[in-house]
Amino acid sequence: MRMLATVVLGFVLGGSGTIASAAAAPAPEPQQARTMDQVIDRVITNENRLNQQIRQYSPLVETYIQNLKPDKDLGEVPAGDKYFLGRADFAKGVSLVALSDAGNRGKKIFGSVGNFFSFAMQFLPDGFLQMIFIDTNGFDKQHYKFDYVKREFLGEVRCLVFDVSPQEKSGKGRFLGRIWVEDQDYNIVRFNGAYSGGGHSSWYFHFDSWRTNVQPGLWMPSFIYSQESDLHYAMSKKLDFKAQTRLWGYNIGHAQQEQELSKILVETPVNDDTKTSNDLSPLQAQRTWDHQAEDNVADRLERIGLMAPKGEVDKVLDTVVNNLEVTNNIDVEPEVRCRVMMTSTLESYTIGHTIVLSRGLIDVLPDEASLATIVAHELAHVVLGHRMDSTYAFFDQLLVDDKETFRHFGFGRTPDEEKAANAKAIVFLSNSPYKNQLGNAGLFLTALETRQKEIPNLISPHLGDRVPGLTDLKSSTPVDPKQNPQMIAALPIGGRVKLDPWNDTLSLIKSKPVGTIAEREKMPFEVTPFMPYLTRFGSDAGKPIAASVATPADPKSGDAPNKPDNQ
Repeated sequence: MRMLATVVLGFVLGGSGTIASAAAAPAPEPQQARTMDQVIDRVITNENRLNQQIRQYSPLVETYIQNLKPDKDLGEVPAGDKYFLGRADFAKGVSLVALSDAGNRGKKIFGSVGNFFSFAMQFLPDGFLQMIFIDTNGFDKQHYKFDYVKREFLGEVRCLVFDVSPQEKSGKGRFLGRIWVEDQDYNIVRFNGAYSGGGHSSWYFHFDSWRTNVQPGLWMPSFIYSQESDLHYAMSKKLDFKAQTRLWGYNIGHAQQEQELSKILVETPVNDDTKTSNDLSPLQAQRTWDHQAEDNVADRLERIGLMAPKGEVDKVLDTVVNNLEVTNNIDVEPEVRCRVMMTSTLESYTIGHTIVLSRGLIDVLPDEASLATIVAHELAHVVLGHRMDSTYAFFDQLLVDDKETFRHFGFGRTPDEEKAANAKAIVFLSNSPYKNQLGNAGLFLTALETRQKEIPNLISPHLGDRVPGLTDLKSSTPVDPKQNPQMIAALPIGGRVKLDPWNDTLSLIKSKPVGTIAEREKMPFEVTPFMPYLTRFGSDAGKPIAASVATPADPKSGDAPNKPDNQ
């Protein structure tokens, strides 16, 4: 008998999944550097090696940009947005192939390589992707000065910090800023600054670029935050914006292949009690066919990096589904499953009996009741028998080019189906453990409705429908936020889910509670900086590391810090 379960939408735990072996083995470890000059030489060698290594990868790249406008109460709020999703082709340099419809329409708007706007101040996705590189055209002592600053921990990774500036007459587009170098192999794990030397035809933006230790000795670009304030152009015009760029899917397909080959398979005979026990009725055959179509689509989306492998976040969603089913006496076959789409856009949909929520939607939901509201709507589609196109059970229907994915697949519902699902969802929620918390969900939906004109690209779905309105819910259980000024209607983007850029696994962010939150700090649906907790490959992220183990470096003598015995 199934029982109710609890989900803490704080959420639950964090953690990383098992990571497959690298496609390319790292270079043999040289002797430990003993002077700062030797450290810098190693940094330069590793950075130039990464520029070559990355050519074998084609990760997915997502850039989301919010223009900002001043607000007397909230400081700055979104005032329009841009979105791009594509696949990088590093074998051809900094090259992108658009997957999103907005990107395909906007490829003329998003132009050539370079971290700048065109003369008309139009965004260039290639320019944001360029921010994963410090310099691909001469990162060396001839073109740069390196000034040691201090040691600093980023998460559990101890780093040497250097200020980097171009040498005189080294040309435009050189990096100017600060780099963080992990102190074992001397790889750059973060760099913060801008490219220097922009002019009237190009503007170089400020950015903060992070890398993740996905394999031993291999730190791959993962997250980029960019921001500009009061950038003036065309005389009286001014630009304010914040942007997030994420990369993932470096090891698409390979991890699953390696895991399959390493499995120990035990063959067990099937007990056939009668000659007809395994025959299917016509209804069972139809269900099996529909289930095959459902599995085909989910597998295809996972293989191209748009759907996360089954994991921790799915289990949270499954718990919510279980709570709704138990309290409403729902029993459907095949059983309802949950999956997560990798993108930041806010959307939900069903693929047969599989409920799919986007990572971005889970990110911004403030609590379990709000999550249950979205899940209840999609569960209603399943219970009402709103079916998918079963021709996806034919495997040739899946063999489409990646850039045609969003044109080929679509799981949106008709207005009548949406209306029926909303009504059924209200019934489910009124019988559920969440029935006394629906005012919070109403606040979320109201906040989304209030902001929708300013964030149209964030709420434009790729494969499903926009977040359901559920008007009855918003009016049935009102909550006055003034009675609880700490109540948060919606979280900023990236508030819940942590993404592993190597194997695409998702986990829930484990962060400490914060104190009093000012109104300006709530930032619903807004872009915020990345501050990932860096760990080394294969390490226990929860294990504290004593900063006092090593002797501090002496920049005057040039002695590099020694490594602690446990590293």
